[in-house]
Amino acid sequence: MHRTRIDSRELIARLKLEPHPEGGFFRETYRASGNVTRENESELRAASTAIYFLLCDGAHSAWHRIRSDEIWHFHAGDSIDVHVLDANGALVTHRLGNALDHADTVFQAVVKAGDWFAAECHDKDGAALVGCTVAPGFEFSEFELAAPGALEARYPQHRELIERLGPKS
Repeated sequence: MHRTRIDSRELIARLKLEPHPEGGFFRETYRASGNVTRENESELRAASTAIYFLLCDGAHSAWHRIRSDEIWHFHAGDSIDVHVLDANGALVTHRLGNALDHADTVFQAVVKAGDWFAAECHDKDGAALVGCTVAPGFEFSEFELAAPGALEARYPQHRELIERLGPKS
């Protein structure tokens, strides 16, 4: 099996990645010039946006949610687990990776608008480069990082995972 090893420092420099508030590193690579509005709203949004997102050095993407659907795309490195909690408390974990080499992985996964989600490298010492496409486009004004204790109280059956992937203090 072939796996692309990631030199995190070199990739951060080459792709001009910056620290992301949820953890990891990112850079927006696309923002549609066309705009859309959500049903029953008047505020214009870019139709779509895309980023590179790198997890490395034991970092994780802390629990958060946005108001748009987000598609995660695997690019290189180790497998990454995207954990999703829906409004009813159901937990689904999507394992992104090279699906040609690993039957338990997928190249793409969708997180629906409003669902809470967090991500981590399947191997805690791993590094993974993924892409995230959001439609309507991502705006930080619609990004909500989970408040400490809030998700644990709402979904006590997932307490251990929620606490492990909470925001860094």
